[in-house]
Amino acid sequence: MIVLLITAFLIIILIDVPRLVKGRMWRELAAFSVFLLIGMALAIPQTLGKKVPNPNTLIEAIFKPAVEWLK
Repeated sequence: MIVLLITAFLIIILIDVPRLVKGRMWRELAAFSVFLLIGMALAIPQTLGKKVPNPNTLIEAIFKPAVEWLK
């Protein structure tokens, strides 16, 4: 299963990265790389059966005070 997951990530990289490099879209390439690494960091342990923390918990902790302040 892990091989299939890594293959899927490699296919995504092979499709998107050459177009970004050819177009000299360095900021987009950086953002793409960051989000791809985050996705891989969350997907691989989950595929191996490890408990992965929910990213929504962190997002709620950051924005909840702002939402409460705006009410």
